[in-house]
Amino acid sequence: MSAAPLGWPGIIRLGLVQSSLGAVVVLTTSTLNRVMVVELMLPALVPGLMVALHHVIQLLRPRFGYGSDVGGRRTPWIIGGMAVLCAGGLLAAVATAMIPNYPGLGLALALAGFAAVGVGVGAAGTSLLVLLAKRVQPERRAAAATTVWIMMIAGFVLTAGVAGALLEPFSLPRMVAVSAGVVGMAWLVATLAVWGVEGDAPAIPEPETMPAFRSALREVWAETRARRLTVFIFVSMLAYSAQDLILEPFAGSIFGLSPGESTQLSGIQNAGVLLGMLLVAGLARSGAGRGYGSLTAWCVGGCLASGVALFGLSVAGYLPDSWPLAPSVFALGAANGAFSVAAIGSMMAMVAEGARAREGVRMGLWGAAQAIAFAAGGIAGTGLVDLIRLVSGSALTAYSMVFFLEGFVFLVAAYLARYIGPSSVMAQARTWIGRGAATVSAGGR
Repeated sequence: MSAAPLGWPGIIRLGLVQSSLGAVVVLTTSTLNRVMVVELMLPALVPGLMVALHHVIQLLRPRFGYGSDVGGRRTPWIIGGMAVLCAGGLLAAVATAMIPNYPGLGLALALAGFAAVGVGVGAAGTSLLVLLAKRVQPERRAAAATTVWIMMIAGFVLTAGVAGALLEPFSLPRMVAVSAGVVGMAWLVATLAVWGVEGDAPAIPEPETMPAFRSALREVWAETRARRLTVFIFVSMLAYSAQDLILEPFAGSIFGLSPGESTQLSGIQNAGVLLGMLLVAGLARSGAGRGYGSLTAWCVGGCLASGVALFGLSVAGYLPDSWPLAPSVFALGAANGAFSVAAIGSMMAMVAEGARAREGVRMGLWGAAQAIAFAAGGIAGTGLVDLIRLVSGSALTAYSMVFFLEGFVFLVAAYLARYIGPSSVMAQARTWIGRGAATVSAGGR
């Protein structure tokens, strides 16, 4: 006997889990990254490698998803993953505070903390999306995914704003105390939110329908649309992750923002992401409904707008007294939110396509593509900043060139996004133009 489909109360509760996950992630990848680079004066590549490690470990996402498919239970993976994530976030904060006095031990413990964050995000995040895909009705999947992701961004914004305020005046002990409060609250909220949502009747597939993991992964990769979406996710998230890790150090080094101010700037960016997501959720056309553009078109437009915003930031540092930094960062966030939620909506709409009982593997493959992209983007963005600064002797030149390159990668992603839907954007455009011409012709008669 299968459990009843999730209604909106259940979806909102799962959104609280994603909010809690986002709260811990933004603390480690944003605040700790900035503290290492600016306050502790470590090379940007150091936190870049740590963040890359937590993404590389998420290559296990397809295996986590496969385990969910086989076992049929998602709740233990979510609660256990959140516990590992929160423990890793706290360990990373404590280790960062140890670096000035015990650099070797501090860096080693920070590396372990970021690794635990990767395991926790992979286990909890993949299982959460699988639970949505399996328990939400097909016509509601895209809307449910949008809601859950918006709540994650809301967690980013809330954490960045509150933590940024509590970090002032900044000190390493204060940073550890704030981090402990964030991770403790995150685990408690996530556990209470997911408890009982799944129900008592897991839908375990028949043994003969489940091939070995490698065979299941090969089957999913052979699906054309799943493969195209995987490539788009990799390229777009490569550009997104490369700018994500250098934005706060850029604001601190070039514009002179304090740790609390740059953390709040991250909150402004995530507020823009939230707006972009809401815009797509309200205006994008679903498979059968009406709206302004398909999810594929929003992927293209969001990537194009992200590229333009990054081109703007590439010149912002040359005009520090007059450039509107906060509005520019907000615009970048809105563009990022538009393409990302459109991609998530595509994932949720496509997750049940193809072979049955492969939802977890399919979602895990897309999550792994994102993880690889974030690992490569984090290393590329921070590494290029260090390299160009070493060669040119100018931090401003380094940040400017890297932002420009990231904008170009977003343009490539926009090109690839045209082909992730059932029909190309150009074909859709020709349809819209034809309808418009017919309307004009009819009006002229």
